Amino acid sequence: MALSGMTGFSRREGALEAWTWAVESRSVNGRNLEVRFRGPPGFDSLERTAREAGQARFQRGQITIGLQAKRSESASAVRINVEQLERYIDLAERYVRQGRAALPAMDGLYGLRGVLESADDTDDAEVRARIEAAMADTLALALDGLKAARLDEGQALTPILSGQIGRVEALVADAESEAAKQVESIRSRFERRLGDLLQDRPDIDALVVQEAAVLAAKADVREELDRLTSHVTAARGLIVGDAAAGRRLDFLAQEFMREANTLCSKSATTALTATGLELKAVIDQFREQVQNVE
Repeated sequence: MALSGMTGFSRREGALEAWTWAVESRSVNGRNLEVRFRGPPGFDSLERTAREAGQARFQRGQITIGLQAKRSESASAVRINVEQLERYIDLAERYVRQGRAALPAMDGLYGLRGVLESADDTDDAEVRARIEAAMADTLALALDGLKAARLDEGQALTPILSGQIGRVEALVADAESEAAKQVESIRSRFERRLGDLLQDRPDIDALVVQEAAVLAAKADVREELDRLTSHVTAARGLIVGDAAAGRRLDFLAQEFMREANTLCSKSATTALTATGLELKAVIDQFREQVQNVE
């Protein structure tokens, strides 16, 4: 499975009998998976279909699925509500017998409320089932299109993330080089300061070595550099792996930053501090891009 993003859009259309419809699916970034469905009245059962189809294809992101459907007016049949028509005739009969009203014309009766009705063929269970099944197929195609769009985004993100990981690796190598110079830098700085305070002391060299060793141990960043190198290897594996990587890459970005912060706090040279700060900037850029990964 290639790296997948979390934003995308897809539209598919369909038709059956007198019905035409269109399904639009879109997604944006989200920490977890959330599937929302909006459909026309009378097709509520498709909401479950949409949710299950979304959950089968995606693991993260806010997915919105919209179904718009229209029935051809020319296909609508008209039927007479005989019971309502008879009620109107019975009501008028007494007034006709009394000579208070003329016999009503049929065209007038047809215009009365509730006499003529539109016969919707979706009242037929078999027809409705066929239409809903066809709509479900279109919905699946729209979600497949959305998945393809998210994979395209992931393909575009892959070289960006890989480049940032490569930059982190290069900065870790620079930090290793600078860290090797820390002991001598600490010793020289401490020797100068101690020499100013303790002049004419014959044992000053021994004191310098002893105290410099303590300070160098506190400034040792070997452990942080080893963990950063391990995180680089793990991130590269996730980027080219088969599983959804967004959550784990997000966790790694936090771990990267934790080690970089400790590196800066232990730095005893300007050069190593500068490298640590640049490392933090790259890691922050990496973390922002990871928010787009499923």
